[in-house]
Amino acid sequence: MDKPQIHVVSLSGGKDSTAMLLRMLEEKMPVDIILFCDTGLEFPELYEHLDKIERNTGLKVTRIKAPHSYEYYFSEVEIKRKRSTVFSEKYGVEHNGYGWAGPKMRWCTEVLKTRPRERFLSELRQKYDVIEYVGLAADEQFRLERKCNQRSNCRHPLVDWNMTERDCLNYCLERGYDWGGLYEKMRRVSCWCCPLQSLKELRVLYKDYPQLWSTLKRWDKMTWRNFRADYSVEDLEKRFDLEKEWLELGKDIKSKEFYAALKERLRTDDER
Repeated sequence: MDKPQIHVVSLSGGKDSTAMLLRMLEEKMPVDIILFCDTGLEFPELYEHLDKIERNTGLKVTRIKAPHSYEYYFSEVEIKRKRSTVFSEKYGVEHNGYGWAGPKMRWCTEVLKTRPRERFLSELRQKYDVIEYVGLAADEQFRLERKCNQRSNCRHPLVDWNMTERDCLNYCLERGYDWGGLYEKMRRVSCWCCPLQSLKELRVLYKDYPQLWSTLKRWDKMTWRNFRADYSVEDLEKRFDLEKEWLELGKDIKSKEFYAALKERLRTDDER
């Protein structure tokens, strides 16, 4: 006996998945569940955005989480690592926690988003034929190669509609969804603590979100892994402070002189 279909919209809260949801509703496409995986690390404006979607559409956003907090996985969970002479020489002893994510180790996506989503969908599949809608923009088709996007019951309406990332943002703005101006500051509105953000985005975090920045500094002292290859969080703070000083004096922060001054400041502070 065939299972009844259930239509699940995966909503990250960003421009692409939001545009997908809004257009699906406008075109009277079936939407049974709007699914949001809450990492606990979203910008305040994004949580406000989700609340706005619920108010405007009259639909509930189903919010799911991993069993533990990001901080637990970041610094406390016991990780079985292969013994490595390089690791031992660099860090001295084994450490708990995954530490900061890196380009080749985005554990946070797997632990905080993928697993909770798949656990939720797996339970649904026991009773339903789950049709999942994922907000991949037309100019992101390279991401279709990912396993979760290759299933026959995974749909990509934005690709079908040929909507690019820019199209999606404009579509949302035209309908009154502006994330409190967050997209004017950030290229992407993913987790605020991500080390893979650009320096421009990290400047915004330091300047506009002091409480979040304070948490970032605290976490940086709790882990064995560098925040970035070139800077710790405290080093970034020193850089941004020096940039402000130079800009107030009308000096060029892209000059060789600036980087020499930054190198000296970092060296001097380390010696104290």
